Amino acid sequence: MGGLSAAESAAFPDRLAGRSEFAGVTAAMRTRLGLVALLFGLAGLAWWATADQMAGMDAGPGTDLGTFGWFLGVWIVMMAAMMFPSVSPTVALYAQMTRQRGLSRPLLFTSGYLLVWGAAGVAAYGLFGLGRTLFGADLAWHAGGRWLAGGILALAAIYELTPLKDVCLAKCRSPLGFLLGSWRDGPRGALEMGAGHAAWCVGCCWALMAALFALGVMSFAWTALVAALIALEKTLPYGRAVTWGTAAVLVVLAIGLVAAPHAVPGFVVPDGAHGGAHTMAAMR
Repeated sequence: MGGLSAAESAAFPDRLAGRSEFAGVTAAMRTRLGLVALLFGLAGLAWWATADQMAGMDAGPGTDLGTFGWFLGVWIVMMAAMMFPSVSPTVALYAQMTRQRGLSRPLLFTSGYLLVWGAAGVAAYGLFGLGRTLFGADLAWHAGGRWLAGGILALAAIYELTPLKDVCLAKCRSPLGFLLGSWRDGPRGALEMGAGHAAWCVGCCWALMAALFALGVMSFAWTALVAALIALEKTLPYGRAVTWGTAAVLVVLAIGLVAAPHAVPGFVVPDGAHGGAHTMAAMR
């Protein structure tokens, strides 16, 4: 009852330091888990909005994309739904490394990420419109449309097995390596790092996004399938085996679309010259 001994008094500062360090680690873990939960929540809202926007639309390939502004808005929401779950560990780790209170830096990082995917959507919209202008009725499903769709899926399967795919996927699968190798300070640095990470993700996933257009970009089911393939590639161990599995799925779908499109579960065979353009008229 006479107080601390000399040895206990000497050890007391170390105990305080240990408790302080433990409290700091616990706070960092709470922040990290909170960010992951936030991004998953936003992804859930984005999936709900995506399903709502796609309800009643033509789900086959070649569907008119509507006005530029409308498509870009839907595309960004779709990218948030598809990408936030797999990018959330990177954002959470970035938040921990910045040691900043609040969500400003992680949200800037995420904004830079979405900006690059938005630019990818602009490019996709432009290529889609250019193809229609140049080839017109030649892209109708019963003309060259099925061969184009099957070819895109086959190309996506081949890309899955290329060294470039491996390099880009490695950056997506190793958040710490990416962050340490491309660190930038400040708010502008957060935007730049988010954009840089998205650039690697575009390099990793562009062929799968092209496959989504071949299957039906306004189909909720195909969007969910492609999102699942992306998430599996980025998160499961043995990434090379997963990419081979993805390639196999794409090859099977390519053969199915060319040989027996009506037998492919969930696939909507387009009608008419362009396949469903009339369903988008109200969006113009």
